[in-house]
Amino acid sequence: MKHPPGLKGFLLALGLLLGLLVLATGVALLGYLALEAYFAPPGWTLLLLALLVLVPGAILIGRLFPWLTDWYYFLPALSFLLVFTLYPIGLTLYLAFTDYSGAKNGFPDRSTETRVVKQEGNRLTLEEPVREALRCDPCRGEPVEVYAEGHRARAKVLEAEGSTLLLDRALPFPAAFVAKVNAFRFVGLKNFAFILSQASQALLPVFAWNVVFAAATVLLNALVGLVLGLILNNKALKLRNFYRTVLIVSWALPGVITVQVWVALLNYNFGAINRLLGVLGIYPIPWLNDPDWAKVAILLVNLWLGFPYMMTATLGALSTIPDELYEAAKVDGATPWQALWGITLPLLEKPMVPILLSSFAFNFNNFYIIYLLTGGGPAQEGRLATAQATDILISWAYKTAFSAEGQSAYGLGAAISLLIFAITVAISLVNFRVTGALREVR
Repeated sequence: MKHPPGLKGFLLALGLLLGLLVLATGVALLGYLALEAYFAPPGWTLLLLALLVLVPGAILIGRLFPWLTDWYYFLPALSFLLVFTLYPIGLTLYLAFTDYSGAKNGFPDRSTETRVVKQEGNRLTLEEPVREALRCDPCRGEPVEVYAEGHRARAKVLEAEGSTLLLDRALPFPAAFVAKVNAFRFVGLKNFAFILSQASQALLPVFAWNVVFAAATVLLNALVGLVLGLILNNKALKLRNFYRTVLIVSWALPGVITVQVWVALLNYNFGAINRLLGVLGIYPIPWLNDPDWAKVAILLVNLWLGFPYMMTATLGALSTIPDELYEAAKVDGATPWQALWGITLPLLEKPMVPILLSSFAFNFNNFYIIYLLTGGGPAQEGRLATAQATDILISWAYKTAFSAEGQSAYGLGAAISLLIFAITVAISLVNFRVTGALREVR
């Protein structure tokens, strides 16, 4: 069979290879779960089982489609795509409809581990009363894990009376210990319903600030970058290269370090900025302690970090404009201001629009500056503990998933992540429609 031409052939090859990887992964997971019911297999068993399917599968598909062997160099890249992109996406989608959290994580609660003193089929006798040992009342239907050295199995409680525990299955090995499993369950749209029910306390104010933050950052950075780019593009300016080097320093330094320096500079009591304001007779400003001033501080720090990029992009775009256009405009009697509005800005539009759109998308999910500068704070009355004054959607999701009052509400955080995805896609489509980025060129 000859290689199918064009896009059809590429998509067919991609589908076959990705399908083979998904099949190998699925069989490996099922095999691992089957082995787990009888003993505790090591983690590398998954890789071994996957290879036992992948290698024969690749040989078989190669014989059915001989042209496909030329595409096997894609397998490593597709494997990384499956593990580091598709798997996290699928897991996030799954967890968004569950109550998965730090307290409900599917792992055994080792604090409930209790010794089994007697076993008769699926009936176990514990050394302590079941309800006290497993901390369950009633215990019927609770998942438990029974294990001995080298063996492990899970079952559900059918009946619990005194120290006797009746399971829904017989164990293939003599039990040594039993522990309750911190089970998580499918809750449907409950997470999304909770988010919408608390919209006025979290979703709406966080989303509004998120849009303002991203748009204001792009506007300020672009404006300052444009002005500096126009100034530094003047060939008659002395020490032009020196100024370029100095102005790019804030972009060259690691952002993590720069933000920490700004945290110290903006400190209310000991920061250098407030001390300078005090010398000038101005009261100290609560840069990081007041909700409104904290937002101003974030925009200013992000301006310091981002304007060199816009300045560099502007200089690059300006270098593509022929000098002959300005000379012709000068001959026609155009003033520098008219040349700016009639030549420079129109010719900057096309190369700068994609840069502005990508900058908006980046800042819409700019987690690190929020987390490092304010941590999402300060606290604001009427807001959830995870959605404070300067939190944006991504920091709200992070705090919900990893620090929601000590419970680590991963399911709720995953639901927020899906909402962020939907909002980001909607904003991107609007941007593409307005700018015509996806319009077919004829």
